[in-house]
Amino acid sequence: MKMKRLISLMTASVLAVTLTACGGGGNTSGGGATSGGSTGGTSGTPTPAPSGDKVSLQLGFENSLSEPVGQAAQKWAELLDERSGGTMEIVLYPDSQLGDKSELIDSMLLGENVSTLADGAFYADYGVPDFGIVFGPFLFDNWEQCWTLIESDWYKEQCAQLEAKGLKLLASNWAYGARHTLTVAPVNTVDDLAGMKIRVPTNKIQSLGFDVLGASSTGMALGDVYQALQTKTIDGAENPLSTLYGRKLHEVAKYLILDGHVLNFTTWVCSNDWFNSLTEEQQGWLLETGKEAGVYNNEVQAEAEQEYLQLMKDEGVTVVDPTEEVLEGFRTKAMAFYERSSEFGWSDGLYDTVRAAMGA
Repeated sequence: MKMKRLISLMTASVLAVTLTACGGGGNTSGGGATSGGSTGGTSGTPTPAPSGDKVSLQLGFENSLSEPVGQAAQKWAELLDERSGGTMEIVLYPDSQLGDKSELIDSMLLGENVSTLADGAFYADYGVPDFGIVFGPFLFDNWEQCWTLIESDWYKEQCAQLEAKGLKLLASNWAYGARHTLTVAPVNTVDDLAGMKIRVPTNKIQSLGFDVLGASSTGMALGDVYQALQTKTIDGAENPLSTLYGRKLHEVAKYLILDGHVLNFTTWVCSNDWFNSLTEEQQGWLLETGKEAGVYNNEVQAEAEQEYLQLMKDEGVTVVDPTEEVLEGFRTKAMAFYERSSEFGWSDGLYDTVRAAMGA
């Protein structure tokens, strides 16, 4: 797919925060490099590794290489190889080749050299409950609020808690995209979701996020969704347009509502023990190139969205661009999610705390 590389407002926002929290803020852990990254990776010429000593990180993720995040993962591998003088490598395993998110995170907790894309909802399930709110429905009003949040003290505190649980965030400045809903029957308002079985990733945050809208959430690996839609085991799925199109889900579900229920920035996570086994210089290279690849990802993501939308229309998908009144109906129902914060073990007043941290 050929793209012009025009930078949208979303990308410009990210460029303004090139040092992101968790993958580039102020945390330290276990004597490792600061999360801003060692400056050792940007000065001098790296010494080539002796034969057999190359440091390898396996990136396992559900997406295909043709999606923006897949293209950016390849960019990250190229950047790290160049920055480290060939002493470090990233090996890509797209399309769930290494397993699903939960399996990969469990491997990280054993100290294995793997990394995957994951989000706050997953980190909530791994012992940092407040992190889950970033995946709450209709939390963010715009992308600028996302980038403000990842620079906040609140976000840095979540990073520190996650590291104490054994997981290290390498980068947080990757836009995964606005998440929309694709269904086998029309959805014109929130009321049309009533009783529909909608696939979500396997975590409680996203499950309840759709349940409060009236749907029946169904946790499922992304690789199983096409067949489930085809056989009407489920009635719909949600994801950014790049993923919906990249997985060809529009071939078996022909109705799309641009609800944007989550503005999904995503993170790359790895084992904290593995990360701390690296030298400070190696940590710096990994963090710096992860952020640079994130900027590249956001350029590709922003450019791709409209192209994917047009392709879906051209291939027979009926698209609903909801009015502000319709979206307000979604937001009103979504507030029930935040009223059930005790079910997630959230801190008192978390919704207000996070809204303030994002500058809302």
